[in-house]
Amino acid sequence: MTTETPPSVRTAQAPPHKHEFAMNFTSTPRGARLARRLVSHRLDEWGHPYASYANETVTLIAAELAANAVRHGHVPGRDFRLRLVESSAPATIRVEVSDTRTERRPSCAEPEPDAESGRGLLLVSRLAARWGVTARPGGPGKTVWAEVPLRQT
Repeated sequence: MTTETPPSVRTAQAPPHKHEFAMNFTSTPRGARLARRLVSHRLDEWGHPYASYANETVTLIAAELAANAVRHGHVPGRDFRLRLVESSAPATIRVEVSDTRTERRPSCAEPEPDAESGRGLLLVSRLAARWGVTARPGGPGKTVWAEVPLRQT
């Protein structure tokens, strides 16, 4: 016997993602470079050419988040995870980078004018429509995410 839920009682489900890519990378500068290159390549495969606004912006954000995961979220023997999701409603690309270090929460403070570093999240905050930090799913650590709206052409 099967039963069907009446239309008025059905729960609304979020539309499926148009595209999704996720992969673990070694928590090293080489892993961060590989993550950046794969994001750019994947976006090109999804129809966002290398020189497009979407590809350049999302690749820069992914590079900053991956570099921060390596530099500030590194735990020996643990990888960082990058997830890239393109949604059609609304038309956005979301980048998520998860590491296993909980105690170091990122902040977007204005660095000193002569500082040689500390501008990565400032760039992310200016390029992304939204960004934030959440607990890492399934274990210790955090996920830093950013969303970029796709320009309509």
